[in-house]
Formats: sequence, structure tokens, C-alpha cells
Amino acid sequence: MTQATETPKAAPRRHDREIFALAVPAFGALVAEPLFVMADSAIVGHLGTPQLAGLGVAAALLTTAVSVFVFLAYATTAAVARRIGAGDLPAAIRQGMDGIWLALLLGAAVVAVVLPTAPWLISLFGASDTVTPFAVTYLRISAFGIPAMLVVLASTGVIRGLQDTRTPLYVALGGFALNGGLNVALVYGAGLGIAGSAWGTVIAQCAMAAAYLVVVVRGARRHRASLRPDAAGIRACARAGVPLLVRTLSLRAVLMIATAVAARLGDADIAAHQILLSLWSLLAFALDAIAIAGQAIIGRYLGSGDTEGAKAVCRRMVQWGITSGVVLGILVIAARPLFVPLFTGDPTVKDTLLPALLVVAVSQPVCGIVFVLDGVLMGAGDGRYLAGAMVVTLAVFTPAALLVPSVGGGLTTLWWAMTLMMLVRMVTLQLRARSGRWLITGATR
Repeated sequence: MTQATETPKAAPRRHDREIFALAVPAFGALVAEPLFVMADSAIVGHLGTPQLAGLGVAAALLTTAVSVFVFLAYATTAAVARRIGAGDLPAAIRQGMDGIWLALLLGAAVVAVVLPTAPWLISLFGASDTVTPFAVTYLRISAFGIPAMLVVLASTGVIRGLQDTRTPLYVALGGFALNGGLNVALVYGAGLGIAGSAWGTVIAQCAMAAAYLVVVVRGARRHRASLRPDAAGIRACARAGVPLLVRTLSLRAVLMIATAVAARLGDADIAAHQILLSLWSLLAFALDAIAIAGQAIIGRYLGSGDTEGAKAVCRRMVQWGITSGVVLGILVIAARPLFVPLFTGDPTVKDTLLPALLVVAVSQPVCGIVFVLDGVLMGAGDGRYLAGAMVVTLAVFTPAALLVPSVGGGLTTLWWAMTLMMLVRMVTLQLRARSGRWLITGATR
């Protein structure tokens, strides 16, 4: 009844409060992941350019190994939020537990693949003989943290679906502080070099996973949800995640192709690309905070059958995305003299980095639209469309990126190709959002 008598100005204000309450804590939690990589980059960068380039290649592979399973968070957030909207809390938590068990199984499988194949995986990027040993060392050690990383994803999905983004914020802040302290102590204090950076991150990720498990297990016991693995539930989680897996694999393929092209441009280019990619990831996760709020809010609205509310909050979040993108772009340009020296003292790397950095800044409003609409459609459970749209984007980006070495322009041209990729994503997502075909209500899609 309250919504029916709202004034035209009251509804946007209510949506703003909903978005703000979820997005601000989500921002802190989301930026922790790229901040882990940025902290590693800043610490390792002062060991030398080969070490930083090795971190760049290994981090791209490691992030891919984890991020392809991001459906453990995103699909779970949407599914749990729908059940919250429908008033079925025990079923919501039970599904979350199935996701955590699936995360452990997938994590063990990934470790078993990465450890023996690390040198071959690094060679795919065409890294030089100087860079390769550092990349292999970082990748092999960091692989031991993959199961913990996947548990963090699944647990975060449960908690966000319950409309709680504060707990992930607290855990992320603790993990980031622990990661930074351990990296400094192990890299310089213990003299372990790049291996110390990898071990510091592994320990921090395991601590975060343990903290999440304590929270989720307590919630399961409070609402009498079983903690035992359920084969049917785990299979259902896996099937629901397949479209988002395709979508994420396509996106990760874009980033890996970009890294491979940068590696073939030279050591200075791949080092500068690693710094840019770390920054781009940080900006992406900042914008994704609105998308995370969208996943939880859209799922709840559709679970309760309120399609008009879902459409209204979608429009409002797009406005938030555009504004945030403009602000972030301006901040990147204004702050570049301050943060570039944090990552490298090599003048060649700096000269390569600065022109491409401007491209990253200009593209941020487009990124704001893309990440928000991505979150809206994930919250609606529209995984099949997201998968198809990302495959189309990959098909457009791949030839553009592979032409970069022959057309010239170096790293700056490569990042214009990345901007083209984001423009294609924006068009495909806007077409779907305007169609209204994602507005399917009920406790399950």
C-alpha cells in the first residue's frame, strides 16, 4: 500500500536509500580483490621490472582460474534474494550451502590442474626467459589459495542475497590488512621476494574463507538448514552456473588475449599493462558495487512479484553508474602523478603507461553503464542472454586486439580495443534491459 501512494519524487529517494545501503559496503568488499593485486604489484614492482612483469602474467592466469567461477557468488546472490523476496529463508540458506560445497570441489580440481601445468600456462603468454621463472613461482604458490578464494565467492553470494553487504566489507578489510602486512614481511623482511608475495596472499585468502564459513554455518544452524553436502543440490547449483560460466570465460578470454598481446609488445609494455589492468580492475569493482546492490535488490523485487519496482530501480541504478563513471574518470586523470610512481620507477614503463591511462579514464562512463546492467540481468537470473552477449563481444574484440602489433600504437592502441569491447557490451545489455524480457517473477526463475 505504501508504494501505491508514493509521490513521483518519493520512489527515487527510496531506491537511492536501498542502493546506497547495499552499494557502499559492497564497494569496500569488492575493491579488496583488486587491491590485493595492486598491493602485490606495488610491493613486487620495487623488486624490478622482470618481477613485476612475471606477477602480471601469473596474476592474469590466477584471476582467470578464480573468476571463471564467479557464478558461485553472482548466481547465489540472485537465487537467495529471490527466496528472501518470496519469504523462504531456510531454502535460501540451504542453496547457499550447496554452493559452498561446490566451491570446495571446484577449487580442488583447479589446483590439481594448475600445479603441474604452470610452466606451460605461462609460456602461452609469450613471456621472455627473464620473466618466466618469476611468473611460474608466483602462480604455483598462489594456486594453493584457490579453494579458499572460491569458498569466499560462494559465501559472499549467500550473505549478499540476504541483503547484507556489511559482513563482506568487514571480512574484506581484515583480509586486505593481513595481506599487505604479510607481503611486506615476507617479501622484504624474510627476503622471499616474489614467493613471499604469493604466500602472503594465500594466507590472507584462507583467513577470509574461515571467517565467512563461521558466519554462514552459524546462520545455517540458527535456521536449521543442513550443513551436509547434497548431491542433487550441488548439481543444481552447477547447472544454474553454466551460462554465467560461459559469460565469464568469454570475459576472461578478452583479458587474457589483451595480456598476451601486451607481452608480445615487450617487457615494458607488459609491466605497464599489469599496472593498468590492476587499476582497471579496481575501477571495475568500484562500479560493480552498484551492480551488487542491483543483484540483491532486483532478485528480491522479482521474488516478491514487483516488476514495476524492478524496472524503476534498474533505471535509477543506470543513472548511478553513469555518474560514478564520470567521477572515477576525472579522479584517474587528476591522480595519475601520485599513483604511477607507487608502481614503478622505470622511465620506459612510465612513458608507455601514461597515454594508455588516459584511455582508461575516458572509458569509465561506458563501464558504469555496463557493470550496472550486468548486475541487473544477473539479479534477474538472465544468465543465458548474458552468455550469448559476451560471446558476441569476444568475437568483435579478438580480431581488433590481434591486429594491434601490426597497426602500431602499442599499449595505447590495445586499450582502445578494450574500450571497443566495453562499447559492444553496453549496446547488447541496453537492448536486453529495454526489452523487458528479463522481468520473470517468482521464488525461482
